[in-house]
Amino acid sequence: MSAKPKIVVTGGNGQLGKELQEISSSYPQFEFYFLTREDMPIDQFELVRNYFSALKPAYCINCAAYTAVDKAESEKNLAFLINGEAVGVLAAICKEYDTKFIHISTDYVFNGEATYPYTENFPTDPINVYGASKLEGERNAIQFNPDSIVIRTSWVYSSYGKNFVKTMMRLMNEKDEIKVINDQVGSPTYAADLAEVILQIIPDWKPGIYNFSNEGIITWYEFAVAIKEIINCPCDIKPIITAEYPTPARRPGYSVLDKTKIQETFDVQLKNWTERLTICIEKIKQQQ
Repeated sequence: MSAKPKIVVTGGNGQLGKELQEISSSYPQFEFYFLTREDMPIDQFELVRNYFSALKPAYCINCAAYTAVDKAESEKNLAFLINGEAVGVLAAICKEYDTKFIHISTDYVFNGEATYPYTENFPTDPINVYGASKLEGERNAIQFNPDSIVIRTSWVYSSYGKNFVKTMMRLMNEKDEIKVINDQVGSPTYAADLAEVILQIIPDWKPGIYNFSNEGIITWYEFAVAIKEIINCPCDIKPIITAEYPTPARRPGYSVLDKTKIQETFDVQLKNWTERLTICIEKIKQQQ
């Protein structure tokens, strides 16, 4: 009997890594290896090469990333090492060992000045260090391994890790009033749905850049109001503009991604953000 194809998941302790772990048992045709930064730091290139040489995986899903958007402004070299250079090395090693490479990217590769959803071929123009480092990672992946798949996503949340949904739930329980930005527009992505899509498209490999998020276009304020309604919290939420909440890193004002390509290429069915948020919050409550 032939061995099962092996899937290596980097960033195994992150939101997406954890969601992939949770559904991995539903894909018994694969053998999964979930690697944390302690297991295999992707910026330790010799370790990565040795790991691939020994394991020879069929697929690598790169969920490892430097994600501290504001901190990246003062840790530019580290952000570019992990999100840029390391991605290129990982992609090259995948090519060397005939491993199919999937890399997760972000809406932050765009400047946020559009007025209609971004297609995959819209000109990139990041406005912060994090976005620039992620764009370099995309370019390196495709340059060093043209057979790569890059998935751009936006506003990711999960019952795992740190994210907007969990932060809002905590603040609403602690405070009588909170202020949330109402002039940044985007589409939330439940990491569990992204995990499902990744494993759905693997057998039907078609390289390239793809956008993915849940359906629906909202502001952060509207996102917060929806969370408040689901948890039935009396906290008062006040809308504010970006200028009232300065941060070290600029944020794109418009982050909506056009998902037509991934839908048509892989027959992906998109789910509405509101129903998925309800499911995630129920899960968070169960974990508390």
